[in-house]
Amino acid sequence: MIATIIIASITFAGVIASILFFPRIHFKKIKLDTYWMIALVGAVVLLAFGFAPIKDVGNQLISDGAINPIKILILFFSMTTISVILDELGFFHFLASVASSKAKENQYVLFLLLYLLTSILTIFTSNDVVILTLTPFICFFAKRSKINPVPYLVAEFVAANTWSLMLLIGNPTNIYLASSSGIDFISYFKVMAIPTIVGGIVELGLLFLIFNKSLKQRLQCNELIYHLDDKVPVFVGLLVLIVCLVFLVFSSYLHFEMWLISLVCAGALATFMLIYSIFRHRNFVHVKETAKRLPYQLIPFFLSMFVIVVALNNQGISKFLGDFLGSNHTIWVYGYSSFFASNLINNIPMSILFSNLANSLNETVYLKGIYASIIGSNIGAFLTPIGALAGIMFSSLVSKNGIRFRFIDFIKYGAIISLPVLTVILAVLNLFI
Repeated sequence: MIATIIIASITFAGVIASILFFPRIHFKKIKLDTYWMIALVGAVVLLAFGFAPIKDVGNQLISDGAINPIKILILFFSMTTISVILDELGFFHFLASVASSKAKENQYVLFLLLYLLTSILTIFTSNDVVILTLTPFICFFAKRSKINPVPYLVAEFVAANTWSLMLLIGNPTNIYLASSSGIDFISYFKVMAIPTIVGGIVELGLLFLIFNKSLKQRLQCNELIYHLDDKVPVFVGLLVLIVCLVFLVFSSYLHFEMWLISLVCAGALATFMLIYSIFRHRNFVHVKETAKRLPYQLIPFFLSMFVIVVALNNQGISKFLGDFLGSNHTIWVYGYSSFFASNLINNIPMSILFSNLANSLNETVYLKGIYASIIGSNIGAFLTPIGALAGIMFSSLVSKNGIRFRFIDFIKYGAIISLPVLTVILAVLNLFI
């Protein structure tokens, strides 16, 4: 047990250190993130010494259950593929440019429109996709309009990681925790819809209070019209996304697994894009760029963390931690502990771990622990950049675009917003479950 704890702790500490001090390594023109490599080394060591039995890991990787990590990765990557194709076609930038044009010279209106746009796109795609697509736009628009980009970047990030709570597909952590407890798409929405809406309203109020002074400045230039070059593939992409969401909603009634629905839809859209490119005598630029932009590093990171948690379970550590948390005040205990744990070990390993900790809960409070952990995994993302992969991507994109947004700035705004929002959402959850 002690050896497993030491190896796991060193791995978690190494992942955090890599994010803070050496996020990438360079091989000529190739840049590689380091956090997943450290996680992979930790997993290999645990497998090599038998602390994570290969048979146990293998059985879970090929199991028919919804908690199968391969199925979860397929679901996430399929939905991401659909969303990134739409972004490559210019759909998200088009919406953002329309929002900016409606604001005229008023930053308050622009701020509200971009917050609402981020929220709506996050609900129907995912937080990671929205951050990947809108962050560069916000940086560019702020420079062009000569306004402070920080209010918009903070608003985008917290909105993406709050409204990702609304649907099961909004975050990989939602998918894993819900799947581990047998929560279907509709059941999830019924519980999480109102807490998310209330939390979003409180969050928006806090954002206006924090950035009121900065938003008083008039926009100097806001004419940024982005035209869609070809509306046909955009229409098809939106149709596929809508069809996919409809089938996901009714998946439990149709007895179709969500990963299979999303895979078929993503495959159909990718196939259409290839055929459409051939008939229009174009190269496959949108498909190629989509393939390049998918977050492949999530695969080894997710699987490595899965192996580490298998080792913790095998050694009885998960049960010990679950017993330590107890069954009293479950929503508050699991909500706050998952929130802070996300910022110690990242929200993906936290979610895998907490899905096992919740097994120590009795039947009457089990789902309370799961939903509270889902909330902690999402809101925990905007306390520090360590809290989620979204934070890592966000920090990287902001830095690439020449915006000064330090680690301490992230924590400052994150603490002011995340703790009140977390408390409100947990309080509302307590009324609905």
